[in-house]
Amino acid sequence: MAAERWPAARWWRRKGVRFRVTAAASAVLAAALAASAWVLIGVLDRSLTATIDESAMRRADRVRADADAGRLPLELSNPDGTLIQVIDSGGRIVHATIGTDRLVPLLGRQERAEAIRSDQARYLDGRPYGIPGRLRVVARAADHGQVVIAARSYAEVEKTLAAAAQVLLFGTPLLVVLLAAVSWMIVGGTLRPISALRRGAAEITGTARARRLPVPEAHDEVHSLARTLNDMLARLEAADARQRSLVSDAAHELRSPLASIRLQLEVALGHPEGQEWRETAEGVLEDAMRLSRLAEDLLALARLDERGGIPARREPVELDELVRQGVERYADNPMTVACEVPPGPVFVTGDALDLGRVLTNLVDNAVRHARSVVTVRLRPEGAAAVLTVTDDGPGIPEADRERVFDRFTRLDSARSRDEGGAGLGLAIVRETVRAHDGSVHLEDAGLQHGDPPGETPGLRAVVRLPLSAAPPTGPESSPPEGVRRPRTRTGPAGGR
Repeated sequence: MAAERWPAARWWRRKGVRFRVTAAASAVLAAALAASAWVLIGVLDRSLTATIDESAMRRADRVRADADAGRLPLELSNPDGTLIQVIDSGGRIVHATIGTDRLVPLLGRQERAEAIRSDQARYLDGRPYGIPGRLRVVARAADHGQVVIAARSYAEVEKTLAAAAQVLLFGTPLLVVLLAAVSWMIVGGTLRPISALRRGAAEITGTARARRLPVPEAHDEVHSLARTLNDMLARLEAADARQRSLVSDAAHELRSPLASIRLQLEVALGHPEGQEWRETAEGVLEDAMRLSRLAEDLLALARLDERGGIPARREPVELDELVRQGVERYADNPMTVACEVPPGPVFVTGDALDLGRVLTNLVDNAVRHARSVVTVRLRPEGAAAVLTVTDDGPGIPEADRERVFDRFTRLDSARSRDEGGAGLGLAIVRETVRAHDGSVHLEDAGLQHGDPPGETPGLRAVVRLPLSAAPPTGPESSPPEGVRRPRTRTGPAGGR
């Protein structure tokens, strides 16, 4: 609406930055120079006027002193161009400078009285007295009713002011034009790196690799912008590389169970008379379960990436109860899964379902590789809750303990379909723990963290999560959603 009522504003917004900055700077300078010229002319006028007024007053005071002493000649000298008239009490001119009217006083009786009373100079048109231009006139009262009138021509002040006005009239536009040209060049030079950034961004395509925008030499805002954009491009390239790697690895992982299902079904359909359909169904079901676990893991990673490392919910989670319930699901497992939790509640902040998936992945991974026992411990340690999952299996070489947290990473011992998953379990664990402001690492079990002597060395997964205050309790309060019922169970996790 405002743009329709003010077309000039719409026109101004459509102009480029270079034009607007140059026009604005030139307009501001023009206004400043015009105001300065006006002030300068006024100050110069007052200063020159005060100078001639002071000269006329000094001359009038000297003549008055001579008149009071009776030393005035009939014809007064005029060395500085000051016109003098001495008028007696009867209004006659008794003394005057050479060339000054001796018949008509410059000021009438009433005007002389007002000039003496105000003690200020006044303007007087000199043309009626045969003097071209204006005059500045002062009057002084002398003895015996005499009045001394002193006048100075104002023409010299007018000439000086006219000369100064001409200089300003022609000089100010030249200064404005000069500033506009300099501003145009400076703004153009300032925007040149931005143009280079624009051209560089236009050259970057979806298939380009390792492209960066040009960074200017000057350490200014454009330099910071270019570095920020290059950092963003680096992050986008890294995310794109991860996405491409994930798609490639997922396609590779999906190919094997799909090929196995297809092969089993083709063989069964090609030789139905000698086929054990139950065995075929079991094999197809096993591959289908593997596909289901892989799809669930990929979906979990996609959700973590979509949230940008932020939990789906942030609410109090009673971690000790979550651990107890998680371990109870392994009661019928042939492998012994022991649970050690503190007697008091241990609260953390986050998503109970995601934390339950972390515990499930770690325990499944430990059960798959343990020899006889898996121990799950929870304890508060300072401002953190420390969750450890220990198995007595063969462990992982120290050089591979960080690598196993990468997506689709499996060690040689876990490459077969029966021994491991797709290599996403520990990747999900790390991403989830990081989203909850925690950390996770692997270490030798050995005799650390209070393990009893004689325990077989294996592998320990250590998860640290920041503790939080317990939620308020009362007759109307209930446990937050997900705290007491973390029942969601995911499939076995790969990683070793």
